[in-house]
Amino acid sequence: MIKKLRGFLDRIEPKFARGGKYHKYYGLFEMVDTLLYSPPNRTVGAPHVRDALDLKRVMGYVWLATFPVMFMACYNTGLQANLAMQSLGLEHAEGWRGAILGMVGYDPSNFFDNFAHGLLYFLPVYMTTFIVGGMAEVIFAMVRGHEVNEGFFVTSILYALVLPATTPLWMVGLGILFGVILGKEVFGGTGKNFINPALAGRAFLFFAYPAYLSGDTVWVPVDGHSGATALSAAASGGVDAILAGGYTWWEAFLGTIPGSLGETSTLAILIGGAFLLVTRIANWRIVSGVMFGMVVMSLLFNTIGSDTNPMFAVPWYWHLVMGGFAFGMMFMATDPVTAAHTDSGRWWFGVLIGVMVVMIRVINPAFPEGMMLAILFANMFAPLIDYGVMKANIKRRLQRQTAGAKS
Repeated sequence: MIKKLRGFLDRIEPKFARGGKYHKYYGLFEMVDTLLYSPPNRTVGAPHVRDALDLKRVMGYVWLATFPVMFMACYNTGLQANLAMQSLGLEHAEGWRGAILGMVGYDPSNFFDNFAHGLLYFLPVYMTTFIVGGMAEVIFAMVRGHEVNEGFFVTSILYALVLPATTPLWMVGLGILFGVILGKEVFGGTGKNFINPALAGRAFLFFAYPAYLSGDTVWVPVDGHSGATALSAAASGGVDAILAGGYTWWEAFLGTIPGSLGETSTLAILIGGAFLLVTRIANWRIVSGVMFGMVVMSLLFNTIGSDTNPMFAVPWYWHLVMGGFAFGMMFMATDPVTAAHTDSGRWWFGVLIGVMVVMIRVINPAFPEGMMLAILFANMFAPLIDYGVMKANIKRRLQRQTAGAKS
């Protein structure tokens, strides 16, 4: 079967090559071919560098790293929905989900009931993202005559995971179009964008349709039920309000609390992030810088204190498990395209994100989730950070050369 498919692709390839009947669709053909098989191109003459990783493998690793997060996204979404239905006395969900789950059940103590229910919320969001955003990628590739880049596999899953389960599907499609087109393609495509396209799409939706992306009613996908997130509770009353709302730190760490699809489980995020660090897809300097900046800024606000703003007293270990901090630190801030590229610059880039996220959360409690804006802000300054690092290195080398010449 594999040999027959390989032979079929080889036979039709001339039709998609330059001068062929379907040349303008070469990008689409190349995407399917290289998705199924390794690229046929080889370096035959010296000098060249051997490397086991290419862009396809890098993106594949990042996609695999999100599996623990996707798993928890499905389970926790279903758990929150089943708990909400139980509290409202509902026996089954409405609409097509209720028809499908009638054979499964809605018991919040049953793992499979929770996972199946959550899967019916996650899959439509992800498939809408993948289809709409993928079509935009293919169209741009065909118009420009470029290959279809695998970067969208990562953009699509990261974008889907930062959305609430209740996001309308038309809005999901609109947001990913904004992220792909205005966040990446207008700058030339993958590798040339200066902001994270997944976060660009999420930011567009938040500012264009805030009622659909914030508030207590959007986090639990059951009509008539509200479930405040740990961040919104902290903004209103600090850690005491979080505990009064029935959320413990351990529950926030495991991810059994209301929140966006993939941002609730710090444990699952750290497992996937550890894989990226071990494979060196993610840079440990950025992660360390984000964590360091967050801890230092949190301790500073704890020391200053406030009689009117309870967010000043929130300790760093609660910032770690609330909102999108962990997900942003491991998956968004470490984007190799939009982050700083120098070793020293990566430290400063990470510290800037860590400082900004706490500052936004504390100073502006009306917008308690600051990770998205902090990363986008740092993305814009990443080139300037690298420029400053390189200029400093040049200056030090000139000083050493001058000192050596005098001696």
